[in-house]
Amino acid sequence: MAELIRMPKMSDTMTEGVIAEWHKKVGDKVKSGDVLAEVETDKATMDLEAYEEGTLLYIGVEKGSSVPVDGVLAVIGADGEDYKALLNGSSGGSQEAAPAAEAPQSAPSSNGAAPSGGAPSGGAPAPSGNAKKDEVATNLPDKEAVSAAPAENVNASVIRMPKMSDTMTEGTIVTWHKKEGDTVKSGDILAEVETDKATMDLEAYEEGTLLYVGVKEGSSVAVDDIIAVVGEKGANFKVLISGGAGAAAAPAQTTGSDAETGRVPAATGPSGNATAQQNPQADQPANAATDLSYSGEKGEQETESNGRVKASPLAKRIAEEKGISLNQVKGTGPEGRIVKSDVESYVPATPQQKPAGAPAQPAAPPTQASATPQPSPAPVAQGDFEDVPVSQMRKTIARRLSESMFTAPHFYLTMEINMDKAMELRGTVNGISPVKISFNDFVLKAAAVALKQHPNVNSSWLGDKIRRYKYVNIGVAVAVDEGLLVPVVRNADQKTLSTIAAEVKEMAGKAKEKKLQPKDWEGSTFSISNLGMFGIDEFTAIINPPDACIMAIGAIKPSVKFEGEVAKPTNVMKVTLSCDHRVVDGATGAAFLQTFKELLENPMRMLV
Repeated sequence: MAELIRMPKMSDTMTEGVIAEWHKKVGDKVKSGDVLAEVETDKATMDLEAYEEGTLLYIGVEKGSSVPVDGVLAVIGADGEDYKALLNGSSGGSQEAAPAAEAPQSAPSSNGAAPSGGAPSGGAPAPSGNAKKDEVATNLPDKEAVSAAPAENVNASVIRMPKMSDTMTEGTIVTWHKKEGDTVKSGDILAEVETDKATMDLEAYEEGTLLYVGVKEGSSVAVDDIIAVVGEKGANFKVLISGGAGAAAAPAQTTGSDAETGRVPAATGPSGNATAQQNPQADQPANAATDLSYSGEKGEQETESNGRVKASPLAKRIAEEKGISLNQVKGTGPEGRIVKSDVESYVPATPQQKPAGAPAQPAAPPTQASATPQPSPAPVAQGDFEDVPVSQMRKTIARRLSESMFTAPHFYLTMEINMDKAMELRGTVNGISPVKISFNDFVLKAAAVALKQHPNVNSSWLGDKIRRYKYVNIGVAVAVDEGLLVPVVRNADQKTLSTIAAEVKEMAGKAKEKKLQPKDWEGSTFSISNLGMFGIDEFTAIINPPDACIMAIGAIKPSVKFEGEVAKPTNVMKVTLSCDHRVVDGATGAAFLQTFKELLENPMRMLV
């Protein structure tokens, strides 16, 4: 079935985006994870990735045109599929395809799997009586299913988790500033959201009444999932959330096949059949998203009718690396989508389990035979310990640096630099500078000047091309309580030492107070990590994507140098350049380090 591609909200202040470049054209094949286009936001130019596979059937926005957030950009589907109905507000595909989709859903009723109450075919199942509220709230339909629900002139709008940074995949609701029933005005703060970089305010863009809050404080929500509804008081907002499926509570008791399958009769209504056609998952058991023993009538629960497995691009990549078949993995994301944690926690069937048709083993209780294999229990820890929940920042550090380490072929170049003249000049400069200048400021300035002379190092790997930047934006790693942030000094080659020192000090303070905004950490072209103040002589750093290099700075240590046969005291500093070999070769990195070394050993050169 064709899928709409909409303009995502890529930052908390974004209201529209401009298509800077299309990387695909109509008729091209698209895979999950492919870059469809480059989108210029109010903060940066970012890649728009595809999350669906198929053919690019339609492009609705020309290069250079602006599109409001959630506006339709394109359509992806099967070759020759009729997508015009989808653009006109239908669920997509040809109208003749709808009856065909209904037939396999009603088939189970012939073998006794349907509710004994005989719900009409196409009626959507209501939540089962023993389903938890949180499970139902997070099992939300796709945007298209929601938009395809009977409109009923519902004067309300759903509030989704925005993408507040280029690396954000989910957010945690820290605090709700509004509660259900409160009046909301445009610009009001609805909630505080903890992302991987900072805690940010979620503003309302609609006016009305807060009709529904779907996420509890402290809960994590994937980007673009529904978290609330704002609209006219008394509006039937449940249609927007459920996509028209019956939402009535299930009876307290079920009998016959109902109890075995977990199905419950749906609330009937004039829109029942239409909803079933538009939402192929409407005929699943109510607890299909949480019952590990359910595999669906046609393969796994997360496999769509066309055989495509619903999984995130990262989950697919990890599964491919580990040799795991996604058909065997249980998805816990919205609509059964397989996410990274599902693949990482997947445990294959034990050798003792026999496939169908294998020689019979001593009979076991039916519940044990169908149970999902469980991992071995963790060893009992000796003594006291504390399990600390992983913060959004730590999750992102783990994800991005793991991706960098295992996808970018790192190599390392180490060089020793004489810092005598830099130490002497620092004392002189600090006598007249309005702010105190550190050795790290000297390092940053020297790196910026050297990068301007070596553009191959000031580059990024973009898969099918290498981007060389004509500006120098240096990311400076700053340690905070929960991990690491990398604020960016922009156009560092054009700034004085005192300006650099003031900016770094200001951004380090903001980082520790979690007050950085996306514009403060986006857009680096090179990164620096300095552990010299901790007495570390030398170390290797992991490249901060999408940069091609990162430089690790060690401490300045007293040493001895020989002039002829005379030993003289000196001060040296070791630096190690981590390079992405897809972009930078050894000779290229070495030439950059030679220039960097010359600038620090004769620092007056970078001041004139």
